[in-house]
Amino acid sequence: MTFHALVDLDGTITDPRPGILGAYRHALTSLGLEAPPADDLLWVIGPPLRHSFPKLGVAPERIDDALEHYRVFYQAGAMFDAPVYAGMPETFEALRAEGVRLILATSKPHVMARPILEHFRLDHHFHAIHGSELDGRNDDKGDLLAHILAEEGVDPARAVMIGDRLFDVKAAQRHGIPSIGVLWGYGGHHELTEAGATHLCAEPDALAAIVTAIRAGQA
Repeated sequence: MTFHALVDLDGTITDPRPGILGAYRHALTSLGLEAPPADDLLWVIGPPLRHSFPKLGVAPERIDDALEHYRVFYQAGAMFDAPVYAGMPETFEALRAEGVRLILATSKPHVMARPILEHFRLDHHFHAIHGSELDGRNDDKGDLLAHILAEEGVDPARAVMIGDRLFDVKAAQRHGIPSIGVLWGYGGHHELTEAGATHLCAEPDALAAIVTAIRAGQA
């Protein structure tokens, strides 16, 4: 049976800090709000935009305006200001060589995720690319995984979720999927451990071996 690796994007494959924080700060200032320093905004990397804007002082009736300002700025080029973590392309090559089917599972809208993977020439590694919808559907990572399981015929007993935030871990738990929390992203050891990540991975070079071990244990 096919083994699937569901892979997060921001903080797992790419370091999106420059582009995402720039887009958030642009959206806030466009609404006449104060934009916190970039170092105080790291927590926004990972959660859906609709989850984070209210915590930044955006009133409920102005969320759609904030989203529009963010997306215009982001899609104008900031989305590509996200270098790929060293070792990730080689990891994907190794996993595919072992017969692991890769599926992107990001809270970012798929209409943005796809061109990012294409830009960095990583799209060919993925059997499918899934993300949220612009209207907010599948913003929740658990809902997104439910969609992927149904659409792609993924067996939770033959899969693993790879991501850097508690949202990835909790979504995987909801569906009985083991998780690998990656430590080079934005969640960190404490967040991922507290969330209950099944495994932790310190470096991209070690990721393929952990996936292989999980796959062997599920055979």
